[in-house]
Amino acid sequence: MEKNSGLLTKIKRAACLDSSTPDTGKGKSKSSGTKVAHGFHLVEGQAGHDMEDYHVAEYRYKKNHMLGLFAIFDGHLGDRVPSYLKDNLFDNILKEPNFWNNPEMAIKNAYRSTDRFILENSMQLGPGGSTAVTAIVIDGKDLWVANVGDSRAVLCERGSANQLTVDHEPHTERRRIEKQGGFVTNLPGDVPRVNGQLAVARAFGDQSLKAHLSSEPDIRHIPIDSTIEFVILASDGLWKVMSNQETVDMVKSVKDPQAAAKRLTSEALARKSKDDISCIVIRFG
Repeated sequence: MEKNSGLLTKIKRAACLDSSTPDTGKGKSKSSGTKVAHGFHLVEGQAGHDMEDYHVAEYRYKKNHMLGLFAIFDGHLGDRVPSYLKDNLFDNILKEPNFWNNPEMAIKNAYRSTDRFILENSMQLGPGGSTAVTAIVIDGKDLWVANVGDSRAVLCERGSANQLTVDHEPHTERRRIEKQGGFVTNLPGDVPRVNGQLAVARAFGDQSLKAHLSSEPDIRHIPIDSTIEFVILASDGLWKVMSNQETVDMVKSVKDPQAAAKRLTSEALARKSKDDISCIVIRFG
């Protein structure tokens, strides 16, 4: 019974009707290794619905390791799924028994099991879904990035932008979607959509589309050395109006990561991005 009551609490917390508010902040790790500092800034869009972007930016000390945990979740058809991911995805990754030996497999397994839970509880969590980009920094030495959908991670290495994630767009996964019995529409004046509905080919949730929608993440491992300056995580509200190199160039001289995140969201607004805009900048060294 105790397990069930905990489950209900998690669902209630994720299904609360309070949307996240525009937010900003910063922090840094206290580890003795490579210094890690971050800043974030979120702005509600002008799309006529409540804020559906959520973020995680925190540090945890586990098994003598300092972990930096960062994520952006961009919800659609409501905020219950991204809210649930904010509260649970990293816990699920770190609970995987093979996390320390095989982070890639742990991330993949946790993405899969978390998506399964969301689908099994769609009555409480609703019919919507969410993209995700997650970054785990281990002891300031190793960076593990994963994503589903079109929220993106871009690395600045020696001043050059390097996209770490894959934008999972319907037209690039058309063959898989059609093989699974779905279709991709490409109507004039619109973006390609899975079954005429969703503009990403991978996401958490989306019960009605799941037969044709994957939640399999793309995962990258980057050893952090002196050439790695910072990483930008952002929802597509930023990437729709700015290129990878533009974002890097705009903030490479801004040492305060919170000021950098704010500058990027402000620029996206100035370029008339109507979507929710969420941005985390993680600086190394």
